[in-house]
Amino acid sequence: MDTGDPDRLYTVTGGRSRADDAFDLVTLVVRESEPSAGMQSEHVRILEMCRHPTAVVEIAAELRLPITVVRILLGDLLAMGRITARHPRAAESVASLPDSALLKEVLHGLRNL
Repeated sequence: MDTGDPDRLYTVTGGRSRADDAFDLVTLVVRESEPSAGMQSEHVRILEMCRHPTAVVEIAAELRLPITVVRILLGDLLAMGRITARHPRAAESVASLPDSALLKEVLHGLRNL
């Protein structure tokens, strides 16, 4: 992946290099408002992409930016109340996970589509 020109990345993040730990690769991001005039172009693109839940890794791939830069931008949007972050829910226990036989049946059904 092209990580971009270091000068451009510095400008995009305002010189910040520390990302918000609130976002991991599979955190789903959903916009809470439309882009507004005068917003940074990367923020606008993120809001346009996140009409529906979108994973952080997908946002980074679409923007062709390093994950750290995307996490910084997402932290900005979260602080402004423009997005919400939905973290994947961990299984409470092994017993709450779907039965492997059921998963195999689903996989078999998908393959037959």
